Amino acid sequence: MAGGDSPMMALPGILFLVVFIYARPQESFARLRAIPLLYVFFALALFGAALDLRLRNTQLRSTPLLPWIAAFFVWSAFTIMIRSPIAALGPISELAICVSLYLLIAHGVQSFRALHVVAGAVLSMVILVCFVGVHQGLSPMQCVVVDQSKPTETSTGTPDGRPCDSIRSCYVGEVEPGADYACEHIGLMGTTSVGGGRVRYLGVLQDPNELSLAGAVGLPLAFALGASRKRTLARGAVSVLTFALVALCAVLTASRGGQLVFLAVLAAYGFKRFGVRGFVFGVLLAAPLLTLSGRNSEEASSSTFERLDCWASALSIWHSHPLLGVGLGRFAEYNYMTAHNSYLLALSELGLPGMLLFSIILYLSAKIPFVILRGVSRDPGSKGGGLAGATIASTWAMGVMAAFAGLALGIFFLSFTYHYVLWIYIGLSGALYSAVRAHDTSFKVPFGMADLAAVFAMDLAVIGLVYVYTRSALA
Repeated sequence: MAGGDSPMMALPGILFLVVFIYARPQESFARLRAIPLLYVFFALALFGAALDLRLRNTQLRSTPLLPWIAAFFVWSAFTIMIRSPIAALGPISELAICVSLYLLIAHGVQSFRALHVVAGAVLSMVILVCFVGVHQGLSPMQCVVVDQSKPTETSTGTPDGRPCDSIRSCYVGEVEPGADYACEHIGLMGTTSVGGGRVRYLGVLQDPNELSLAGAVGLPLAFALGASRKRTLARGAVSVLTFALVALCAVLTASRGGQLVFLAVLAAYGFKRFGVRGFVFGVLLAAPLLTLSGRNSEEASSSTFERLDCWASALSIWHSHPLLGVGLGRFAEYNYMTAHNSYLLALSELGLPGMLLFSIILYLSAKIPFVILRGVSRDPGSKGGGLAGATIASTWAMGVMAAFAGLALGIFFLSFTYHYVLWIYIGLSGALYSAVRAHDTSFKVPFGMADLAAVFAMDLAVIGLVYVYTRSALA
């Protein structure tokens, strides 16, 4: 049977990709920057996937996501080729990496054992980045010489070793002539906080909001890994450790959006376990985080106004280019900042068809685990070969669905449309489908006209609500 107990040859390459994307070792070890590790690991994963097909460890099998992702890629490439063919290569290449991540994970992982390994790798990276964030936030503050070549990242630079309690103290004593300073926490792996103490990581998670989101949506993986096999003290400890690190990191990033995602994840588990009472309990359990953001009201108000201004700009851009948008990756050419909303970013860059395709991908990524949960509750022995297999399928389905509950909310406040982390989770949803399908060939996740109408209505609701809200808030 495909996806059985035989070791999958694509796994090493996939695991290296996950580690590379999250950990960013080349940021800490300069010698690695000369090696195109991303493409090396992609080649390794593709070679392994070809071997798996040859050895019949996997089968060529589609998922409900595949045709929509293909359509999204083609449409996105079409928009930039029409709008700016000279600048098309970069944005198309970035999106191709996202789609490749989905393909490798969703179609190269076709068993629960392999899913367990890949999800475990993602979880280990979540623990790593959150640990670095927590350590950074609890470390003393030092003066940082700001890198003036990156004016938009005002706290990026080199620590000079002098302790500080405010930015003023950095301009007293041994000061480098003409240098700009910031007072920030200094963490592991050369990391520094930003904005006067908001913790962050490196690379694709250098924004505090994105670090907080990545941590919160990784929490369901800890719950799923702990429950999908025999419960032990070690697995319970990992779940508790992950919960503590994710919660602390959410506080230290001072990310209101990340804290809402944390709340959404716990609320999803509470609702699944205890219904409405569990949902309320999950909200109450996470709610204290919202009072610990650490950002003063003036700073928070400024951030909110900035985000609303970007939303209004996104709608204005789309109004001028309703069908094709301004082209893949070109929002920054029309606005001083990113859109701060994944749905509106897709709308403004790819037009209404692009937003619809993106939303369908997210909808199906959440519907796959939903259908599995509903099927298991109706027929406990139908998934995975008996009750034990049904339990594994149900556990992973709940984890993936909770992750997408958090993602759907979190990306409303972040430009995550083409973010590697999002596409890794889309791949995990596809891998869950492939694992269930390998055991139950009758399993299907339909997408009909009712689903299409529902997604379209939700997109129109987002556009309408954001339009009304920004008009009233910015008036």
